[in-house]
Amino acid sequence: SAGKTYEQAIGSRWAMETPLPDWAKSIVVLDAVADAKRIAEQVDFVFCAVDMKKEEIRALEEAYARLECPVVSNNSAHRFTPDVPMVIPEINNDHLKVIADQRKRIGTTRGFIAVKSNCSIQSYVPALSILKEKYGLKKVLVCTYQAISGAGKTFETWPEMVDNVIPYIGGEEEKSEQEPLKVWGHVEDGVIKNADGPSITTQCLRVPVSNGHMAAVFA
Repeated sequence: SAGKTYEQAIGSRWAMETPLPDWAKSIVVLDAVADAKRIAEQVDFVFCAVDMKKEEIRALEEAYARLECPVVSNNSAHRFTPDVPMVIPEINNDHLKVIADQRKRIGTTRGFIAVKSNCSIQSYVPALSILKEKYGLKKVLVCTYQAISGAGKTFETWPEMVDNVIPYIGGEEEKSEQEPLKVWGHVEDGVIKNADGPSITTQCLRVPVSNGHMAAVFA
């Protein structure tokens, strides 16, 4: 897509119900890897959401951070890097202080990487956090029913999903069982130490819903 206008690059893949904004149509797409320095000099920070191998994503995000460009990532590649905060603001915004230690490691003054959590855990981990603080939690069983927008799809682009349920989403269950423990962890010696518990078991299903994940949770 590099060198094309955004309108040319997106083609028929525009998935929003609102039309492509006129101001965005003529923006020329740059190469995220080859033009990294040029891009970093033009922006205050970058959002990263790419379809690449995890090691390539880690390298790309670190490259921007080392160019003194903060990175806010939608990818899972850095979610378990010990000095990268994965913040649900209402729960663990204090994890942001680990950025100072991350900057020391990668040698930056402004650049850093922060990540968002798996989208489905954002629906129920805040509620569990209240129960955890007040009563303690030993075991959690979660079934998530996840909309097709989470796969970047619409019913127009994924017609076989109409009246269908897929009872497995690759990698989703592991993320759903491990990521809350990092969110509930604490910063110690320049890294985030995961919480010891509770024990979490999940099953993640893709359901024929346009937008919005649902979770059924037993604690």
